[in-house]
Amino acid sequence: MSRSLDAHDRLQQLETILGVPAEHLGLAELLAETLQRLREVMEVDTATVLRYQPSGRQLVAFAAAGIEEEVHQGVRVPVGSGFAGRVALERAPVVLDHVDETTVVNSLLWERGLHSMLGVPMVAGPELVGVLHVGSVALRQFTEADVGTMQLLADRLAMTIQVEALEENRTATMALQRSLLPNSLPDLPGLAFGARYVPGAETGLGGDWYDLFSLPGDRVGVVMGDVSGHGLEAAVIMGRLRSALRAYALDCESPADVLAKLDRKANHFEHGAMATVAYGIIEPGRETMALSLAGHLPPVQAEPDSAGRLLDVPPDPPIGLTIGQPRRRTTVVDLTPAGVLAFYTDGLVERRDRPVDTGMEQLARTLRAGDPDRVCAQVMAAMIGNRAAQDDVALLAIRRRAVPAG
Repeated sequence: MSRSLDAHDRLQQLETILGVPAEHLGLAELLAETLQRLREVMEVDTATVLRYQPSGRQLVAFAAAGIEEEVHQGVRVPVGSGFAGRVALERAPVVLDHVDETTVVNSLLWERGLHSMLGVPMVAGPELVGVLHVGSVALRQFTEADVGTMQLLADRLAMTIQVEALEENRTATMALQRSLLPNSLPDLPGLAFGARYVPGAETGLGGDWYDLFSLPGDRVGVVMGDVSGHGLEAAVIMGRLRSALRAYALDCESPADVLAKLDRKANHFEHGAMATVAYGIIEPGRETMALSLAGHLPPVQAEPDSAGRLLDVPPDPPIGLTIGQPRRRTTVVDLTPAGVLAFYTDGLVERRDRPVDTGMEQLARTLRAGDPDRVCAQVMAAMIGNRAAQDDVALLAIRRRAVPAG
């Protein structure tokens, strides 16, 4: 009976601490108000939430009450170090009755005069979200009931933070993706363009991109790329690769040389990242394109009054997975007057229920020469239809405009 009453009391405490959510508050402000109520209910002097950053395996002060300096000064604690780091590593509550440089990493805690601390992990499913801890200047024995209340609160806050983090990630990824994809397709002599980009229904936005830019000597750079992975991290890597490729394109005449430099950059600075990239340079006369593939699927070409065909362009290793400096090749592709050349990412042709080669063959049968934007619409209707794409889809159609006779 007493256990039931204790559980009931803890739930009442939890509801008091959480209060009524304020819709106008951001996550940090909402947590700060919650931590202030936590101080009052548990009669402690400080309360802090540290968020876990997987990339650096560290905890970062995100919200605090009674010791706001932790947030203002950007306190960081490596997982496994000190008090909070131990809570995160063990994913279990930790109680301290002695606070100094031997037990905590953050000097603000012992400088504040804290003598007793209680910390609990913030976990949502299998994911570590952060650490919640409170501190008292007076010596205090934290009870099992205190631990129970803290853990209930930490679990609730972990879910709130995770939901907010997913939304933040999605919003930031969308903003980044939109800023990196061309706002409008360029108007260049002798060429017309059409393009589509659709995020995957299951994976969300990721690292697919296409790019078009003018180069010195009336040449045109054409890029189609796909960074492995999804979400903000993939989009950030995509942005860095896109910028680097543009810079190398200004200094190198050969697409193979550009991709070799991009590969070297990725291996040195983007450890663990992998991308497939197709990079071509359309020559001034618009009659040919020099093309190099870094693990990317070959483009499809359609001439007037005929079905499309996959171009025979040999693929070289993807970006970021090579050891040493592999030989990269450039293939010259003829651009037929009024013909269409289509670049794409694997999301357009790959499905769980069929091999990618089958999708590529379907794309080749579907492609017909015509207005590039209409070509994109026809391809998307045939390849995607009324089913949401499982993965990101990027599609770029290029048409060489016929030169009027006479």
